[in-house]
Amino acid sequence: MNKPLLAALSSLALAGLGATPAVAAPHTTEKPAVTVNFAGTVALSNCSGSVIRFPNSADSDPALVLTNGHCLETGFPDPGQVITGQSSSRSFGLLNASGSRVATLRANQVVYSTMTDTDVTIYRLTTTYAQIKSAYGISPLTVHDTHPTAGTAIKVVSGYWKRTYSCNVDGFVYRLKEGDWTWKDSLRYTSACNTIGGTSGSPVIDTTTGKVVAVNNTGNEDGETCTVNNPCEVDENGNVTIHQGINYAEETYQIPACFTTGNKLNLGAAGCTLPKP
Repeated sequence: MNKPLLAALSSLALAGLGATPAVAAPHTTEKPAVTVNFAGTVALSNCSGSVIRFPNSADSDPALVLTNGHCLETGFPDPGQVITGQSSSRSFGLLNASGSRVATLRANQVVYSTMTDTDVTIYRLTTTYAQIKSAYGISPLTVHDTHPTAGTAIKVVSGYWKRTYSCNVDGFVYRLKEGDWTWKDSLRYTSACNTIGGTSGSPVIDTTTGKVVAVNNTGNEDGETCTVNNPCEVDENGNVTIHQGINYAEETYQIPACFTTGNKLNLGAAGCTLPKP
């Protein structure tokens, strides 16, 4: 996993606060339709995240924050475990476009958290989208509700480090196994997105649409096979491969179908395929 910061401190001596920024994606003649910056991203105590909305969310709905399942403040969910409706008072530092912290937002609930099939935690905040927009001029990021496409130019935007990584979607992994956890249809980056500890939970943004297509979560650090911090790829036939230095994210297109009016979780909704408790 792109470890929560406290678990990653030993690696920071190598990564460093002054680490060289990731190499930008190759230049093309097509310009992005949107400018991707830090607005709407958040810094957690040990991870990154973002304030998100779904296509059908209303401005009056309580705002949501997306990060990783392994960033949950009560510890990693066990394999097969799904947490819903858990009380929380976690705080998040809200960033503006330039990466300056402009506010502290607070959660009142862990709406959904799991490390089974995917690696996500979704928090409900005590404030609405409209209140955040009115007070700070910042809008949420929209989660795209269709599967991402290989070759798409993306940015991984870390609110914790205030760093942006630019690369492309290299492809998709049938099963990504790390320690006791297994994730389905994971998104593999090209090598330029060399994310580090503390970038866990960063939104992965399509640079053409400006929408969230995945959430950054892991990478093979040491070349080991299927161990913690060294995920392996498993294909449909059970063949295992590793790519040392390559990083991954978990897709988010399947999440909107599981939320209904008022940003309420409904795991029984038509089209909802998220793991259930």
